[in-house]
Amino acid sequence: MASVELASISKSFGAVDVIRDLSLSVEDGSFCALLGPSGCGKSTLLRMIAGLERVSGGSVRIGSRDVTHAEPKSRGVAMVFQSYALYPHLTVAQNIAFSLSLAGRPRAEQRAAAERVARLLQLDHLLDRRPAELSGGQRQRVAIGRALVREPQVFLFDEPLSNLDALLRVQMRIELAKLHNEIGTTMIYVTHDQVEAMTLADRIVVLDRGRIQQVGSPLELYNHPANRFVAGFIGSPGMNFVPVDSEGRIPGGGRLPAVPPGATELGIRPEHLRLTGPGEGHLDARATVVEHLGNTSFVYLDSAAGQMIVEADAGYRIVPGDTVGLAFDPARIHAFDDKGLAIG
Repeated sequence: MASVELASISKSFGAVDVIRDLSLSVEDGSFCALLGPSGCGKSTLLRMIAGLERVSGGSVRIGSRDVTHAEPKSRGVAMVFQSYALYPHLTVAQNIAFSLSLAGRPRAEQRAAAERVARLLQLDHLLDRRPAELSGGQRQRVAIGRALVREPQVFLFDEPLSNLDALLRVQMRIELAKLHNEIGTTMIYVTHDQVEAMTLADRIVVLDRGRIQQVGSPLELYNHPANRFVAGFIGSPGMNFVPVDSEGRIPGGGRLPAVPPGATELGIRPEHLRLTGPGEGHLDARATVVEHLGNTSFVYLDSAAGQMIVEADAGYRIVPGDTVGLAFDPARIHAFDDKGLAIG
């Protein structure tokens, strides 16, 4: 196991700056997620840690070693890609042990290592099958096993679950969490899916346009976003935003209490809004879409302050076209200034 230290890292492709003077410390044994929209630079950052992209400036340290200019094979990392990239003519055991085969290890050693890793990933009954005979989740576990057999200091994952269906993604998230708990190796995981980041990582790095917006635990980012970007990116459905004037009034609604000076916009999550009768809340709105999910419902509404989303009790009776009131929970309101920075 090893820590990862990035100091003033930058990466340019011609005149395009993809990563800008970025510094980050990933603790030994942690599970760190790099989260952000497409094009924010998260995969490029991961590839620079792996040595697959040369840095334009700054340094990369893994453990006690400066590996800024080291070749990928000598960095002590193993990478799992979005594509399984398994060899179709090889068995599961041969795919897992492929790096050992390239290194010229004895066949008995290769088989023993493949069996050990397969047991950890619950693949031991599939060792003699070929990739075509496996499900998507099993193939991804083989790809993880191929990285695991190398006993790296750091695991790097580049959106490894994006090719799986929804149910398999949930199952594989559980498998990855169990794997990290068992082996304790440092893991850095790239994703644009905030649910994956929130459920897997103990530390999330939110990126936008090549810059770090905030670093923290999942609950820190959810409950205390540093700026409007993080507030809007973390959470599903996303946070509601409404403009506010200097007196704490929102368009088409009343005055909200305890709005701090300098606030130009307020944010509130769907679960912190309550549906009331018309005229009984802080803002009236008309329902446009109702999503019934069994245990809860999401109600989309049009208001003078813009579109709003409310999480309602599954038994709440509302249909598109109904007019309702929206009551804000004052203790759960987030305030932002004209630069999008959080206030308070």
